[in-house]
Amino acid sequence: MSERQSPFFLLRLLADGKFRSGEVLRRELGCSRAELGELVQAMDLLGLRVIAVRGRGFGLSAPVDLIRLEDLSGSPFRVEILDECESTNTMLVARARSAANVGSLHASAIVCERQNAGRGRRGAQWHSAIGTSLTFSALWQFQCGASDLSGLSLAAGVAVLRALSRLGAKGVRVKWPNDILLDQSGETAKLGGILIELVGDASGPCAAVIGIGLNMRLSGHARESIGVPAADTAQAGVHVSRSALLAAVLGELGAVLEQFGREGFAAFRDEWMRHHAFQGRQVALRLADQAVAEGEALGVASDGALELRVAGGIRQFHSGELSLRPA
Repeated sequence: MSERQSPFFLLRLLADGKFRSGEVLRRELGCSRAELGELVQAMDLLGLRVIAVRGRGFGLSAPVDLIRLEDLSGSPFRVEILDECESTNTMLVARARSAANVGSLHASAIVCERQNAGRGRRGAQWHSAIGTSLTFSALWQFQCGASDLSGLSLAAGVAVLRALSRLGAKGVRVKWPNDILLDQSGETAKLGGILIELVGDASGPCAAVIGIGLNMRLSGHARESIGVPAADTAQAGVHVSRSALLAAVLGELGAVLEQFGREGFAAFRDEWMRHHAFQGRQVALRLADQAVAEGEALGVASDGALELRVAGGIRQFHSGELSLRPA
């Protein structure tokens, strides 16, 4: 099957929600009537419904918001758009490990319409459907080693905060070490997440692959499949295209990574703290499903370490999974 005779090519023809005749579609796709029928059926596997109406032709049950490269001009990253892949983070990490010169990949990014095996921290699956979320990964090379990149996921969270705020979002918060939350009426729900993977020498240079996933327009079925309270950017008051959101996040991310390379996380600590979802609250910290500590969340240190007030004093933690402690 040629590139034109693919369900994603058909998707691009129908993404605007308008109906097109079978004759027009067959001409654009270069396929037969039977092959068009197969492509329509294949769209079901993508989670999209194509409607056939006599006298009007074929159309989607609703328009689909696809990423447009022309909307990303001026980005500090070289962006590649893929129809489908297992994981954008996995792809960029593999490229970095196999590259003769990882510096050639500096400031590159991959965004995918459909990730089959998107990943969160500790191997958790990231759920996304075509047109309803934004999932991408960006690679940035630092001249320092991995030990000097402490707090990078928190700094990336600040970049996401800035982008969403610029687009009108209200109630966006951060949760240590990598979650973006939406706080409405005192109840928090997961809006997105960040996954950092490092490739390089301990002493430097080191390439960071920064995966970011944001929910944009979640269906009821998608919310149920996520398994935890979830929110989307529409609830936060952001009503822009996926391309516009990607452009905003990449713009802020490039500026943050430039500054992080010079000053580290300390430059972003105060801003992160102003949006800390659990500040002053009783929390529980777990590592590999084992309880590590419970106490009052005091925020983060200048290197991004979590600070908890526990029995006996204040302790710092550099890894773990944080949750509110039941009252």
